[in-house]
Amino acid sequence: MKSARLVSILLLLQTRGRMTAAQLAEELDVSVRTVYRDVEALGAAGVPLYGDAGHAGGYQLLDGYRTRLTGLTTDEAEALFLAGVPGPAAELGLGSVLAAAQLKVRAALPRELRAHADRISGRFHLDAPGWYAEAEETPYLPAVADAVWNSRVLHIRYRRWREPTDVERRLEPYGLVLKAGRWYVVAGPGPRTFRVDQILELASSEEEFGRPGDFDLAGYWSAYQRDFQERLHRAEAVVRLAPGIRLSGPAADAVAANGRTGEDGWTRATVPIESVDHAHHDFLRLGTDIEVLEPAELRERIARTVTALARTYAG
Repeated sequence: MKSARLVSILLLLQTRGRMTAAQLAEELDVSVRTVYRDVEALGAAGVPLYGDAGHAGGYQLLDGYRTRLTGLTTDEAEALFLAGVPGPAAELGLGSVLAAAQLKVRAALPRELRAHADRISGRFHLDAPGWYAEAEETPYLPAVADAVWNSRVLHIRYRRWREPTDVERRLEPYGLVLKAGRWYVVAGPGPRTFRVDQILELASSEEEFGRPGDFDLAGYWSAYQRDFQERLHRAEAVVRLAPGIRLSGPAADAVAANGRTGEDGWTRATVPIESVDHAHHDFLRLGTDIEVLEPAELRERIARTVTALARTYAG
């Protein structure tokens, strides 16, 4: 829409300073001719901007001109207030900062957008951690966040799952990730991933490090999750599922890809499993709605458990 494009031009000039028509056209994905018309429309509306010709020319706003116009659409205003998760912000020591920022943004919004933002805040509340799990204590999270922000080296004592469990590490923290209510720090060299709640001791330093210019935290995390899933599910099981029964995660994808439903309505499929131990626990929860055919070790273990349960409840 033209009105949204005019606002975008105004905000671009306000935040970036001088920009050529070609730069504005590339940013907005329109023609240079369209930019010329839009700039004329802004001038006619009383916006104090001017343009200089020549190689170093371009459009810019008069010095000191600032607009209170945010350029937010209704959906953008709603998303902004929906995205402010108070719990994680408080854990990072930014709870009051987040509240103050939202208050300032709310005050700058036009009346109709302010009403939409208030409606979102009153009807949606985000609580990231899952049920049935105690919140992990992360006393060192603010210190880790500070080191991430200031590119400072950390020295930690860390508890991992394999022997030796307690190790000392020197970290160059690149970024923090919140996943399912749990904080992770991605740090070099490597990079590698560490759970913040497993940091036993932490010592900050004044040593600075150079963050790789091509490091992309979101891209790294996506690749890390894919690799984790591939390493996690290295074994397979052949199962039969009762009509209407659905598995979750990679197992559900496998059923959709290779499942075959028989005349009795049961579906036979080969699904990935993490280990016999994990599959034994997960499949037992489905009771008689699943039958394990392979591997034999898993089938026999489930059979032993079911037999023991039958004896327990027989008396």
